[in-house]
Amino acid sequence: MEGVPVTLAEVHRILAGERPPETREEDAALVRGYRDAMSFVLRRADDAAFRWDRELVVGLHDRILAGDGAAGAGRFRTGPAYVVDHRAGQLVFQPPPAGEVPALVDAACSVIEQGREHPAIAAAWIHVAVAAIHPFQDGNGRASRVLASLAMYRGGFKLPEFTSLEEWWGRHLSDYYAAFRCLGEAFDHDTDVTPFVRAHMEAQLHQVRALDLRERVQHRIWTAVEEAVTAAGLDPRVANAVWDAFFGRRVTPRYYRPLADVSPATATNDLAAAVAAGLLRPQGRARSRAYLAGEGLYPRIGAALGVPVEDAGDAARAIIVAELGKRVGAERTT
Repeated sequence: MEGVPVTLAEVHRILAGERPPETREEDAALVRGYRDAMSFVLRRADDAAFRWDRELVVGLHDRILAGDGAAGAGRFRTGPAYVVDHRAGQLVFQPPPAGEVPALVDAACSVIEQGREHPAIAAAWIHVAVAAIHPFQDGNGRASRVLASLAMYRGGFKLPEFTSLEEWWGRHLSDYYAAFRCLGEAFDHDTDVTPFVRAHMEAQLHQVRALDLRERVQHRIWTAVEEAVTAAGLDPRVANAVWDAFFGRRVTPRYYRPLADVSPATATNDLAAAVAAGLLRPQGRARSRAYLAGEGLYPRIGAALGVPVEDAGDAARAIIVAELGKRVGAERTT
């Protein structure tokens, strides 16, 4: 998420109902807001009375900015907008005047309501159209991407790897910003946005392939984690905590409780049992205690997957994931 300085691990904790002490509340609110916006997309997309219109766009934006009125949540901008390359300190694009925004948003919604040749084309087009109009004071990029996800979902593509490109664009920011160069220096109704549409569809294709590979790798790791938990005589639900620890995420009792749907006392007992089994190790004391991968975790998972490792740290995880990636990739090409 552009402009929101949170890590993947912090996002996991925020969405589980916990705010990491290193995360500002306003940033945590934006994470929750983005989640709420995507949930709204899923609820609205299948509504028989669904329509692409102005109220849909501002409603999504209000959720994206977590209702922050000071940031202009759910309201079109009333002043000029400038897209600036902060690295170079240069103005790179001039959106249309604020007075034109409502009519332009209505027109964009009308185009999508009428339909495009394919949902992927519709997603790319509404993405670049709303980004070019820049209808809000803040959060335009996020609003554009959520609307693109909505277009895919409405078109029948409901799997996450198709509906959202957040992760892919986040890992390829230079490609993302380069795709907008077709807009030129200032808003123009007649601009040919074919280059952006092509880049957007290529990103979707690359993401589907990459996520398919990752899902296959993670499925094998999850199976090994479940087997390790069962072999240690632990309740199968403890695999939720061990899984997060495997990927380097700190597991707190407050984070674990809703994942496993257990009481505070049961959560404490589960985590202590995993520590005794060598799958987790505690860090900190009392209320600040968290759990990380234990010394026995990576060697056990590696052995189960046929990837011997001796290190108990991040290097071991990297070796396991890389080797599984090679195997799965080779299987897919044969």
